[in-house]
Amino acid sequence: MSPLGRLVEIAEEGRHLAKDRGFLTVSARGEEVGRVPLDDLGGVIATGHGTTLSLNLAAALAERGVALVLCGRNFVPTSLLWPVTGHHAQQRRMEAQIAQGGVLAKRLWAQLVAAKVRRQGWVLAQVGERTGAFARFARMVKAGDPENIEAQASRRYWPLLLGRAFRRDPDGNWPNAALNYGYTVLRAATARAICGAGLHPSLGIFHRHPRNAMALADDLMEPFRPVVDLLVRQALDEGEGRMTPDVKKRLAGVLAYDLVSAAGTTPLGTCVQRLAQSLASCYLDGGTVLDLPHVEVPADGREDADEPPF
Repeated sequence: MSPLGRLVEIAEEGRHLAKDRGFLTVSARGEEVGRVPLDDLGGVIATGHGTTLSLNLAAALAERGVALVLCGRNFVPTSLLWPVTGHHAQQRRMEAQIAQGGVLAKRLWAQLVAAKVRRQGWVLAQVGERTGAFARFARMVKAGDPENIEAQASRRYWPLLLGRAFRRDPDGNWPNAALNYGYTVLRAATARAICGAGLHPSLGIFHRHPRNAMALADDLMEPFRPVVDLLVRQALDEGEGRMTPDVKKRLAGVLAYDLVSAAGTTPLGTCVQRLAQSLASCYLDGGTVLDLPHVEVPADGREDADEPPF
C-alpha cells in the first residue's frame, strides 16, 4: 500500500458505507455500487447528504488509522474520526507533548510561519505574480511571530493570487468552497500523520480553542496550504467556475503533489508525515528543528513599489 493511500469521497446522496471482509462497500437503495480494499485507503470524506455507515466500518477505519471526515455546508469539516489506539510509544510521546513549554512552541511556530510565507511566494512565482516581499517576510519571522508576519503576508498574498475582490470566507461560494475542500483533504492527512507519530491532534503549538479537536493539525498543515491555493488558481485559470468532479479530483490529488525535500523530490503527503515525526522527536529529544520541505522564492526585483499596500 502507498504511504499516502487512496482518498475516497462520498458525494452522492443516500449512500450507505459498510465493511465486507476486507473491503469498504458503497451501496445505494440496497444495491452495491462500489468497493475499495480497506488496506488501500488513506482517507474517506463524506460530503453527500443522507450518508450512513456501519459501526463495523468505522471501527475498521480507526484500526487502520484511516481518516474519516464528515463535512457540513460548503465542504467545511465538522467531524474527524480519531483512533484511541495508535503508535506503540503514544503515551510517552503525548506526555512529552503536554510537558513542552512556551519557548519551544514559539520557535516551532516561527518555523511553520516562515515556511508558509516562503511557500506563498513560491506559489505566486508559479502563476507569474510578484514574489519579492515574501522572501523578505519569511526572514522577518521571529519566535512566536510577535509582529504577525503571517497576517501581513496574507494581506498581500490573496489579492495577488485570486484578485483584489477576493475575500477568504469559509462560508463563501466559489472559489472559497474549493479552498475548503482542499484544506479538508490536507487536514485529514495531517491528522492521520499526527496520530501515526504518537501525538495528540488537539494539543496545538499555536492554534488553541476549547472546541477545536484538531488544533495541532491546523498548525502543521499551514506550510502546505498554499499548494491547495495553487491548485485552485490553476482551476480558475482553466475556466472553472464551480465545484465540479474534475475540480474535486484535482484537489484530492494534493497529497501526491511533488515537493523538494532533504530526501529529494517527495509527495506532499509524505512531507506531512515527516513533519509530524520530526515534531515528536523535538518533544522527546529536545530538538528545535522541524523537517520541512525546501522552498526557494525567486526574487523578481519588485519587492515594494509595485506591490499593493497592507
